[in-house]
Amino acid sequence: MILKIEEIGLSLEADNELLNKLLEIGKTYYPKEFGGFLIGYYSEGNKHLHITDTILPKKFQASKYSFERSTKGIENELTGYYSEQPKKIYIGEWHTHPDNSPIPSSTDISAINAIINNQNSCITNPVLLIIGYSKTQVTFGFYVWFDKKIYRYEK
Repeated sequence: MILKIEEIGLSLEADNELLNKLLEIGKTYYPKEFGGFLIGYYSEGNKHLHITDTILPKKFQASKYSFERSTKGIENELTGYYSEQPKKIYIGEWHTHPDNSPIPSSTDISAINAIINNQNSCITNPVLLIIGYSKTQVTFGFYVWFDKKIYRYEK
């Protein structure tokens, strides 16, 4: 799947195999939300993002309408990606919205701001993937925080 934001000249690519894996992981926690960290790399002068992997949190709290994860225990897993070629890095977050649409809530926007304002984070344009699903429909919503605004990637 390749998506773009024409207005700011960014594009994103993620394999359907990875997206299906994330959906299936999320569904195992139904009816609660679940998510994790997104790993990938940039090309084309940091204009094209390749999402390649996920790291699942070791500790988290979840309910029907919220998901909060801890970063404890993921440092070693992240470090392993840095030595790969191309070098892969933490690029954002993903989580599910069971029986709901993939539109960021105010909590989701606050979480993005927390990532940006965290002095230990080196990411300036975090990506957010929300997987909205019901018994009959699945929708992947990809977003990026860019220049103090959230944008949605489109086909």
